[in-house]
Amino acid sequence: MRILITGGAGFIGSNLAHRLIGQGHDVVVYDNLSRRGADQNVAWLRTEHGDAWRLLQADIRDFETLREAAAEVEVVYHLASQVAVTTSVQDPRYDFEVNALGTFNVLEAARLSDRRPIVLYASTNKVYGGMEEVAVIEGETRYAYRDFPYGIAETHPLDFHSPYGCSKGAGDQYVRDYARIYGLPTVVFRQSCIYGPRQFGVEDQGWVAWFLIAAVTGQPITIYGDGKQVRDVLWVDDLLDLYQKAVDQIEISAGQVYNVGGGPDNTLAVWSELGPMLEDILGRRIEVTYSDWRPGDQRIFVADIRKAERELGWRPRVGKEEGVRRLAAWVVEHRQLFV
Repeated sequence: MRILITGGAGFIGSNLAHRLIGQGHDVVVYDNLSRRGADQNVAWLRTEHGDAWRLLQADIRDFETLREAAAEVEVVYHLASQVAVTTSVQDPRYDFEVNALGTFNVLEAARLSDRRPIVLYASTNKVYGGMEEVAVIEGETRYAYRDFPYGIAETHPLDFHSPYGCSKGAGDQYVRDYARIYGLPTVVFRQSCIYGPRQFGVEDQGWVAWFLIAAVTGQPITIYGDGKQVRDVLWVDDLLDLYQKAVDQIEISAGQVYNVGGGPDNTLAVWSELGPMLEDILGRRIEVTYSDWRPGDQRIFVADIRKAERELGWRPRVGKEEGVRRLAAWVVEHRQLFV
């Protein structure tokens, strides 16, 4: 298949490109290379696959270039994004242009293509907002839902909180509606915390990778809030399995929204549980400091992943302990990339 990956030099995008190129697909990586680690990921793809793929260095705000790139493909994986809540608060116009306008550009490029490509969109659990109305129980090391043992389902009310939540949420709803109004085969994935190799985590995004990178390279770690916030974590290869299942079963997935994460079996408290795990893996104590909560930070988010299992036959395969150890080994092996 001919495939376009926006944000294809990023963490998820480069792993996806690696998989699809290896399967023999004709892949175009569309990326402006502005993110930390993008150049290194491009170099890695060149080492792995030579010239069996194409890099188009461009911005998703450039509609004409995007339209031309989308005209000849069967599938668009739309992963390009401004990814940090803190950045969105500091520069909401940039956040809107990349996330909302950029996603609109992707949809229009697909709608105007004679090939009517499948469009898969990486949305976020932040479309549910701070979820202050959800009853939460505070335990010794973590928060828990009182009433949602399986996590939050796709039917939960949307509540865009922060400019990032608004911009990603606008894209989320546009992608969904282009299936209803124009019949475009689109799929929305409201993703929880994805982690794995090629992830150049920073303080305000990619927290599992960031804590490992900072611990290995001796950088200071700040915990915002009390560290008992709970997230479900998903190994990147499990996410890519779901992407491909959605494409292979597009007659089922078209027009659908899926909450995607590790689910109840793969939850971690941000520091009160992950911290001791990392100390055990690295064999030493890790010093941290604490600061105030950040805007829109959910005390707990766990995705109810039963819809993806029911409709597409998907479940995570890599458990949290195995995944964190794999990522730790990758960070230690590639320490030179982070110094």
